[in-house]
Amino acid sequence: MKKVFAIMGVFTLGISNAAFAQAVEGGMHQELKTKFIEGGADFMSLVALSLIFGLAFCLERIIYLNLAETNTNKLLKGIEEALDKGDVEGAKTIARDTRGPIASIAYQGLMRLDQGVDVVEKSIVAYGGVQGGLLEKNMSWITLFIAMAPSLGFLGTVIGMIMAFDKIQQVGDISPTVVAGGMKVALITTVGGLVVALILQLFYNYLLSKLEAIINTMEDASISLVDMAIKYNLKFKK
Repeated sequence: MKKVFAIMGVFTLGISNAAFAQAVEGGMHQELKTKFIEGGADFMSLVALSLIFGLAFCLERIIYLNLAETNTNKLLKGIEEALDKGDVEGAKTIARDTRGPIASIAYQGLMRLDQGVDVVEKSIVAYGGVQGGLLEKNMSWITLFIAMAPSLGFLGTVIGMIMAFDKIQQVGDISPTVVAGGMKVALITTVGGLVVALILQLFYNYLLSKLEAIINTMEDASISLVDMAIKYNLKFKK
């Protein structure tokens, strides 16, 4: 019997905790909806759109940069082994079958291997700039939404203050009750804009660090590819 009561007690406690969690979650959701409406649907909608579009660009860049990463050491080792044997076509195949900007740069350099080291180096540098531009694509849109969100919030603040002063002018009284509505709109839009900017800034800094790491790897790989071209020319084109 004691075991039955113990089991019932645990079950009841579990239901209570679940119900409490659901109530808290529902309360937070309802509170966010209330604050969104109180902040003014027009400006809060613009702030929400800034968050949605900013996160969409962040997600696109995260996927692209993750796909741009590759095992650089394995790639360069395979190309070097092929070139040591004089197998340029094999090196091209390795670069062509490997994903990422470093493999694309290597392929462009290998395509011009018979034209001399200077041509290979210029090709690698030129195509590296192209790949760097592709890696940085859409980053400017993220910075735009980071700047836009708080600006919209501050614009809502100014409009909220104007609403408060209009109320004072209409009523002819400066009591807290009169100005509370306009001040609430002002504060909610500001908070909303700042929160969106902070969220997007975190994603932007993560993307920036990832981008810098890939570009540094590209530069190191480019130097290694030029060295390989020099060794190949010295060994097979005396």
